[in-house]
Amino acid sequence: MTKRKIPKGYEKAAPGTMPDAKAVEAMAKYNKTLQEAGVLLSLEGLHPPSMGARIAFNKGKPSVTGGPFPDVNEILGGYWMIRVKSKEEAIAWASRCPASDNDIIEVRQVQEFSEFPPAVQDAAARK
Repeated sequence: MTKRKIPKGYEKAAPGTMPDAKAVEAMAKYNKTLQEAGVLLSLEGLHPPSMGARIAFNKGKPSVTGGPFPDVNEILGGYWMIRVKSKEEAIAWASRCPASDNDIIEVRQVQEFSEFPPAVQDAAARK
């Protein structure tokens, strides 16, 4: 499962914006709990969109736009990859996160190769 943190206001944050020390300390404790429970696979925080770029494709041609992106209301601020037995367990872990007011955590399952239909697996296997 993956859990994405969607912090309100981060979509308009200036380049180099960093979280405050208290928030980082609380998140570090939460991350340690995930690690000690043996469910944490990876995690990363992301710089604000003002430091990023988007590549859109139209008729196979890429078009690059530098951030920030004015048409975006929610953005990804970071993620955790955890290995748990169910969506309910992932939701339980996400519910323990020391998120800020109005933050959103989205829980999504990683799509395993074995879940693809045989035709798609065959196409991916061709080199």
